[in-house]
Amino acid sequence: MAQPTPARARICPDCDGFPAVAITTGLRNRDGSRQTLTATCTTCKGHGHTTPASVLARAGR
Repeated sequence: MAQPTPARARICPDCDGFPAVAITTGLRNRDGSRQTLTATCTTCKGHGHTTPASVLARAGR
């Protein structure tokens, strides 16, 4: 008997599913490692996927 499969989450169009990135500043720490800044996607707020349109359309009764 076939098993129902859950709908897959839509991948964020802005970050393509990679919501957090590390950007090097070009500077080094005292131990020799690079200083980095972490940036997260503002569209999906760091989740990597967006809410499907069908969920957003359910309103009313």
